[in-house]
Amino acid sequence: MSAKEFRYSIALDRAGRATADGQAELDLDPAWTPEHLLLAGLARCTLQSLRFHATRREIDFVAAAGASGIVTKRETDGRYAFVDISVEIELEIQPRPDDLEDLLSKAERDCFVGASLVPAPRYIWRT
Repeated sequence: MSAKEFRYSIALDRAGRATADGQAELDLDPAWTPEHLLLAGLARCTLQSLRFHATRREIDFVAAAGASGIVTKRETDGRYAFVDISVEIELEIQPRPDDLEDLLSKAERDCFVGASLVPAPRYIWRT
């Protein structure tokens, strides 16, 4: 049996407007660099992953997230890249599960964006 496949696409027109999978136009302010978009994607993906696992357990939450990263020359190859990435999440969760650490670990593990990054993101959870 084959693994599920999730496909995504974006398009940027000549004016800099983006569309997701051919719809949902997004007119990005020039302040939003590709690096900011990667960090935003990581934060959203982490919360989406948490929502998936929490919903399966009939747990509700509200959360706010932020992400930051450092880009500089890597020592290994001299190329500019993210060398440090962190995600901070403020979380209110009801009911609070006894195995909260397990739930948060699954949210980190199953975020496709975070799982794709080198270096791996550091996650800071405040509950």
